[in-house]
Amino acid sequence: MAETLGVAEAKRRFSELIERVRRGERFLISRRGTPEVALVPPEQMSDDSETRPAGLAAIAGALADFDELDDVVAEIYRSRRRAWDRPAPELD
Repeated sequence: MAETLGVAEAKRRFSELIERVRRGERFLISRRGTPEVALVPPEQMSDDSETRPAGLAAIAGALADFDELDDVVAEIYRSRRRAWDRPAPELD
C-alpha cells in the first residue's frame, strides 16, 4: 500500500522520496485531502499506448490516414452549392 503525503511534505522530502521510489516504494500525494498524483517506479507505470483517445482526439488520427478526405470534403461543398436551403461558405 502506498504512503499518503501532503503536497508541502512531499516538496520538502522530494529527494528522499525519489530514492525510496527507486527502491520500489510508492507514494500518493494529496492536496487538501484529495489524491492528486502518485510517485511510482517507472516499471510500475501503466502503458497508455494501448489506450484509445476519446472525443475529437479520436477522429483526428483517423482522418490523418483518410486518403480520400479532400475528395469527400470537395463533394460536400459541391452539394451545398447546389442546395437551396443554405449557401455554401466561401473558401480562400
